Amino acid sequence: MAELDNPNVMSNLITFLSSLIQKVAESNDLNCGFQAQKISVFHGLTRPTISIQSYLHRIYKYANCSPSCFIVAYVYLDRFAQRQPSLPINSFNVHRLLITSVMVAAKFMDDMYYNNAFYAKVGGISTTEMNFLEVDFLFGLGFHLNVNPKTFHTYYSYLQRQMMMLQPPPPSTAPESSIESTLKVHLCFSDEESTSHQKEQLAV
Repeated sequence: MAELDNPNVMSNLITFLSSLIQKVAESNDLNCGFQAQKISVFHGLTRPTISIQSYLHRIYKYANCSPSCFIVAYVYLDRFAQRQPSLPINSFNVHRLLITSVMVAAKFMDDMYYNNAFYAKVGGISTTEMNFLEVDFLFGLGFHLNVNPKTFHTYYSYLQRQMMMLQPPPPSTAPESSIESTLKVHLCFSDEESTSHQKEQLAV
């Protein structure tokens, strides 16, 4: 994916990905009163003051990992949500899940990467907490870290299509539907069903 090396492409991708995850978190915030949810090490006592977009851009700016790590981190978040339905992504845990997923992706994907102490500083948490988050995230994934090229392309293509759907239409063309109806933020593909293009929920 040579286009991921383009800073403008990555900046737009990070912005879109953060808005997608934010909508998932907000949706799950509304559903928290209707669904049983357990507290985990990712759960903060209060909502962080920094926005998801600013936080993800901060990680992108300072983590210095390969651009592909953010696609892989998105795959990991989807797997985590599917394997841990009682731990949906919400406003209280999304920041810790983001920094952890990117760090784990960097360790798996990149030949060179920063240590946990560095990621802890980037994420605004202690090194001890970062260590605990990593262990819980790995167990939450069932240590299913491999992302084959087909799965990577499926997730990346999904993000590309959704981004294109949000682009303003030409003046002579009326939009087919509103942003709210086209931005299906709760959908993505599972590894097993990528061939048949069956969509799975990012967070329940």
